[in-house]
Amino acid sequence: MPERIKNYINGKWVDAASGKTFKSINPADTREVIGLVPDSDAADVEAAVRAARRAAPTWAKTPPPKRGEILYRAAELLVKRKQALGECVVREMGKVLSEGLGDVQEAIDMTYYMAGEGRRLSGETVPSELPDKDAKSIRVPVGLFALITPWNFPIAIPSWKITPALIAGNTVVFKPAEETPVCATRLVEVFHEAGLPPGVLNMVHGFGETVGEPMARHPVVEAVSFTGSNEVGMKLAGVCAGLGKHYTMETGGKNPIIVMDDANLDLAIEGALWGGFGTTGQRCTAASRLIVHQDIYDRFAERFVEGAKRLKLGDGLERKTQVGPLVSELQYKKVLHYIEVGKKEGAKLALGGGPYRKGLCANGYFVAPTIFMDVSPNMRIAREEIFGPVVSIMRAKDLTEAIDIANDIHFGLSAAIYSRDVNKTAIAERDLDCGLVYINASTIGAEIQLPFGGTKRTGLGPREAGGRGGALDLYTKWKVIYRDFSDRLQKAQID
Repeated sequence: MPERIKNYINGKWVDAASGKTFKSINPADTREVIGLVPDSDAADVEAAVRAARRAAPTWAKTPPPKRGEILYRAAELLVKRKQALGECVVREMGKVLSEGLGDVQEAIDMTYYMAGEGRRLSGETVPSELPDKDAKSIRVPVGLFALITPWNFPIAIPSWKITPALIAGNTVVFKPAEETPVCATRLVEVFHEAGLPPGVLNMVHGFGETVGEPMARHPVVEAVSFTGSNEVGMKLAGVCAGLGKHYTMETGGKNPIIVMDDANLDLAIEGALWGGFGTTGQRCTAASRLIVHQDIYDRFAERFVEGAKRLKLGDGLERKTQVGPLVSELQYKKVLHYIEVGKKEGAKLALGGGPYRKGLCANGYFVAPTIFMDVSPNMRIAREEIFGPVVSIMRAKDLTEAIDIANDIHFGLSAAIYSRDVNKTAIAERDLDCGLVYINASTIGAEIQLPFGGTKRTGLGPREAGGRGGALDLYTKWKVIYRDFSDRLQKAQID
């Protein structure tokens, strides 16, 4: 029997008010139901918001180092449960086990890091221009946050949002992706067992229309953090702006790897394979565009195709598997649609191009690693986010043209360049219009201690992760305090 999953409201595990449920299935074998999940609605959102609002004053006044102690306990529990959580990611999202464990490790790292911020929520103390007066700035909580997360990092990305929100003294209503509710539940169990007070963190399962949007629109919710599709993110940004809410929207990418004629070709091919087909291409930082110098284009493409042919598809729990399934039927159909678009646009199909149903993959959402060659920059497959194992290879005559191609899209999350010429990499570092630049490394591999996010339509609002300049700029607001101990009226610039 599948596990019965529940919402988490005011420190208790409860069903949806309606009693309705939906199924979470294993994308590698759709015959397996992982859990029965609450199909919640606005009534459940209301209960969660009320609980978070009641808990807010006490939690905001809890000293940040004490909040940090709870996060440290949560991090220790995540360490102990890493294997089980990684396997849950594999079964519910479809990653291979090494990536599932990496997903959990990222949450461990983030939770430890934000726990430490409990003693580093620093502002500034600066000299006053008047005698017998001091001046300082401090960080204070924003208030009640709605956190809406995607399915591709079902443990890591929720931790990116929950831990900074909590350490800063906010309370939270959390809606995980409907594709990965069991993983989210396992994560919230950790915070519950670590001793988080009731109402500080609440979780409501369900769908965007019936849970996510009501959360964002709720008049008591003061801020929204969303990671997901560009379409939904832009819509929610409009909602938040219209209602005067703080927000951040992280909404995707179409990331290039530039390979110059002086690159270490072995390294570049390895990085391009990992960037294009790691996590089955289901990363916002996936390298779906390869921009290759014309002098090495044919040699690179031949070796890249040969490398992709050797990738082993299958269930992520099998040790030799390198590429898992797509997460859902919807994503499966979307990727197959884009493959047909590429064919109709006249790109040369060099590998793959359809479903993969061999052996144990017969009952899952598997698509063969797909490579298009002779792709022009104006083709849809070179401009729109596919979010699957589909890579386009384009030619460039020199570095200037390669950077122009890389920048000439609406997204700007990550980009990479492979070259052994320090001057070329310096120019790319300067001129690539994106939030993350990798030199002689793939577009995948951000570290939690630095801000994460991009330019253009990749996102709006403060960055995720990191401390100052990153997540804490979303989850705190500044208060400036002037204290005059002169015992007389001083009129600042007038005096």
